[in-house]
Amino acid sequence: MSVFSRLREGLSKTRKSISVQLSGMFAAFTGANDEFFEELEETLIMADLGAQTAGKIVEELREVTRREGFRSGDDIKAALVDILTGILDVGAREITLETKPSVILVIGVNGVGKTTTIGKLALKYKEEGKKVLLCAGDTFRAAAGEQLSIWAQRAGADIVKRDEGADPASVIFDGINAAKARGADLIICDTAGRLHNKSNLMNELGKISRIIDREMPDADKETLLVLDATTGYNGLTQALKFKETADITGIVLTKLDGTAKGGIVYAIAEQLQVPVKLVGVGEKPDDLIEFDCREFSEAILA
Repeated sequence: MSVFSRLREGLSKTRKSISVQLSGMFAAFTGANDEFFEELEETLIMADLGAQTAGKIVEELREVTRREGFRSGDDIKAALVDILTGILDVGAREITLETKPSVILVIGVNGVGKTTTIGKLALKYKEEGKKVLLCAGDTFRAAAGEQLSIWAQRAGADIVKRDEGADPASVIFDGINAAKARGADLIICDTAGRLHNKSNLMNELGKISRIIDREMPDADKETLLVLDATTGYNGLTQALKFKETADITGIVLTKLDGTAKGGIVYAIAEQLQVPVKLVGVGEKPDDLIEFDCREFSEAILA
């Protein structure tokens, strides 16, 4: 199955919530009118794009429609895809890991799928020939280290961990030294599912980032924020809080296959100006796929 097909299938719930309603609107479209645009804006808000982002999209589409004189549903649909694609195109979506070692710091609240994401990333880069080391920096959640150990075993990756309750920053420090000593190509660091309203935990995340910068000043570093698509607009609130503390380089949006509110991707990209780099559309390891702005927008409206 192609990447587009997997994406389209994974977005089935979101697609139904948007495209079923829009298909009738596009079919009946014969020219610009307020009723059409009001209904479109309401549909986008219901898909969790949010009022601000939906309003921006509709206003831009109004202007394009008037300027181009669109009279057919196909034309206005194509213009909508272009606008949606542009909103998502806010930065480089490639994950850059050229140095040896490079590091991926994975952050996010409990339950969003951080451990599974790390495991899938470990499998992906191991298959690409990289020597991967996992660092169990979530020392607060019971069994977090054990769960990561299972993924390390599946991927054939090394792992550095300590007992529950250990200082997370020191675990990251040990992991960096181990990676250097063992000739690892990539370090993937787990972190505690720190609640975005807990200032002490957010401060600790800042401490971890500073240790990585100090010990690996010239290394390629990705800080990936994992968000659960099923939480909808609450995910944007989490992202805004994390951005205050961490230099987020990309978003990983998980569980897109389980929600009708995949439009949150647009609100996140538009308000944070941080690119979505990976999306999860299923449980299989290869269901964590690289994000493509246009394919995503086309899949939602397909």
